[in-house]
Amino acid sequence: MGAQWKTKGKEQNANAKGLVFTKLAREISVAARSGADPAMNSRLRLAIDQARKMSMPRDTVERAIKKGAGMLDGGAQYEKLTYEGFAPHRVPVIVECLTDNANRAASAIRVLFRKGQLGSSGSVSWDFDHLGMIEAEAAQAGSDAETAAIEAGAQDVQIDTDGVVFYTEPTDLDAVQKALPNFGFNVLKAYIGYRAKNPVSLSGAEREEVEAFLQALDDDDEVQTVYAGLA
Repeated sequence: MGAQWKTKGKEQNANAKGLVFTKLAREISVAARSGADPAMNSRLRLAIDQARKMSMPRDTVERAIKKGAGMLDGGAQYEKLTYEGFAPHRVPVIVECLTDNANRAASAIRVLFRKGQLGSSGSVSWDFDHLGMIEAEAAQAGSDAETAAIEAGAQDVQIDTDGVVFYTEPTDLDAVQKALPNFGFNVLKAYIGYRAKNPVSLSGAEREEVEAFLQALDDDDEVQTVYAGLA
C-alpha cells in the first residue's frame, strides 16, 4: 500500500505485543508533553485510543501520561528522530524513532541500513505525501467506503486485501476518525504518516529481501514506525 509497513499477524505474537506496548508508551509520553488532558490534546487522544485497541493495561497508559507530563520524577525523556534512505532494490524508506539517546539510535540505524542505503534529510521524503491515515473495517455488510470517505471528510480511500485506509489532511485526522463510525466504519488505528507517491512493485526473492530488511528495522527497539514505498 506504500504506507506504514507491518507484518501480518505480528500483533498476535506475545513478544511482538510487548514491543508494541513499549512503542505505544513512548508515543503517549511524548504526546503528553503538550498536555495531559486528551480532550485538549488530539495527539494524546489518538495515542490513548490506539493503546486501548491493543488492550494496553490502563495503569501503563496512565503512567506513560504522567511521565510525559512531568508528573513523575526521573524517567527517560524521548526525542523524535527521522531517517530516510533506501531498502534493497531502491525501495524508499522513512524511519521514525523515539529515543532517549540520539547517538545510540543513529548507530543502530547505520547498522540496520548496511544492506540498503542511508540517505540525508529530504533524500526520499519528496516522494511521499504526509497525511492522516485511518485504518478501519466495515461495521456491517454493505458499508460503502467511498461514500463514507466523502461524508466523513476524508481526502481519499484505499481498499485492498489488507483492509480499508482513509486518508486525510493531517489537521483533519481527528475529526474524520470521529465521524467514520456514523457512516458504517469502525476505526482500528489513526495516525499521521507517509504514503509513497510511486511505490515499487517487487515479487519473489527480491520482495522477500526487502521485507526482511523492513522487518529488521521494525523490530529494533529504537524504531517507532517504518514507512516503505513498497506496493
